[in-house]
Amino acid sequence: MSSDQLLARLHRLHPKLIDLSLGRTERLLTALGNPERRMPPVLHVAGTNGKGSTVAYLQALLEADGKRVQTYTSPHLVRFHERIRLSDGLISEARLVEVLERCEAANDGQPITFFEITTAAGFLAFAEDEADYCIVEVGLGGRFDSSNVLERPLASIITPIGLDHQSFLGDTIAAIAGEKAGIIKPGVPVFSAAQEPEALSVIEAAARRASATLCVAGRDWTAQPENGGWRFGDASGALNLPIPALSGPHQIGNAGLALGVLRRLGIAPSPERIVDGLRRVRWPARLQPIDRGPLFELMPPGGRLWLDGGHNPHAAAVLAAAFFGRKLHLVVGMLEGKDAQDYLRVLAPVAASVAAVPVPDELCHDPADLARIASGLGIPASAHADVADALAAGACDEAMICGSLYLAGHVLQLSGLIPD
Repeated sequence: MSSDQLLARLHRLHPKLIDLSLGRTERLLTALGNPERRMPPVLHVAGTNGKGSTVAYLQALLEADGKRVQTYTSPHLVRFHERIRLSDGLISEARLVEVLERCEAANDGQPITFFEITTAAGFLAFAEDEADYCIVEVGLGGRFDSSNVLERPLASIITPIGLDHQSFLGDTIAAIAGEKAGIIKPGVPVFSAAQEPEALSVIEAAARRASATLCVAGRDWTAQPENGGWRFGDASGALNLPIPALSGPHQIGNAGLALGVLRRLGIAPSPERIVDGLRRVRWPARLQPIDRGPLFELMPPGGRLWLDGGHNPHAAAVLAAAFFGRKLHLVVGMLEGKDAQDYLRVLAPVAASVAAVPVPDELCHDPADLARIASGLGIPASAHADVADALAAGACDEAMICGSLYLAGHVLQLSGLIPD
């Protein structure tokens, strides 16, 4: 049986009623012999935006220092294997099938969500792989996320918090921050990106209750553009560093968060190896240039095509800042339930036009509705059947496909850019 067939079968175990709790994950992990207690030291990452990029920086910096690193991220873009990276690369097909079958047998047909059982599979694979560190990204929220069964990680890390998944996490920044801060554990150091005041106050209160040391960007370290690169500073001194390989001015903040964590924990590489890590870092579908494949060939000579999987107003603000003063043809597809109005409103200053598309095989906003929203914001807009048709409708030398990680995965597959 292939992993795809096995994963489809596991989907059918989904409970009819979902209660936000860790009970099902804890039950399964106990049946598996608690592999989460045998994992390497864990860096646990929550937040609304920048989680994946922060994971990528942590991984790249540690690997530049010769460390063996595992990562757990979600969702995947093209193949499920992307979620579980062992010390020697993405989990193999044979190993993935093995751990999934063991989890299925231990679960014994009981109701469990897809994310819960696959998180258990990831933790089982990590426990049986030799590595120095494991970096675990929260799937949704934090307090009741399956990854929050980790009892004592090496550090709890919180990236920028914004409005997203309001139906699960609450409709205010403070409420969402409370869910994210749920990963804070007694005595475990906490590291936070710069936050809006209402989010930071919630994180500070949670850290106090847990007697956990809190370090915050802008207070305990700084990361600022300078002389074509950027300057990092903390109590240990200052570093002048090159711009990271990931595109966008916001990546200085993500890289600074990762470096702030590693320096404070005493496990940062030498300055020379930090530079090497920043140059080698990779994270697909985050302001990623698409420079080959059938979609790129639809661009005019000398044109540039970008891909970004951000799907909320905070992510849109990052894109608007990255392309300030430029005009793009935006190809936009968004999942049902996402805030298309605010997402497009924030992007309006850099939008020459919007071509709305469906997200293949997903419940999504009707392209005609997206086009109407964009038109109402004063952006010339049209609806299209697919990305290729939408790109061909643009009149700009620069275009960006955005609005959904699932759409981004579809684009990467079409372009032959399979994450490895």
